[in-house]
Amino acid sequence: MTTVRIAVTLPPEQVKAAKRAVKEGRAPSVSAYVADALACQQRADSLTALLEELVAEHGEPSPADYAWARQALGLE
Repeated sequence: MTTVRIAVTLPPEQVKAAKRAVKEGRAPSVSAYVADALACQQRADSLTALLEELVAEHGEPSPADYAWARQALGLE
């Protein structure tokens, strides 16, 4: 994968969390930690867009739809 070096400004607690993840072996580097967080956000954004498209095409889920989903997910 090709990478591009950039500079970002982060709150100290986020930098500390990234460095702690590296120290604990949960990330190979601070850059990898940040790249993983960005990839996670991209997935969330894609899912949000998909849900918005579904609602625009089919309307909001009904109470029965939510009840079915809760049962299917084992939440009831």
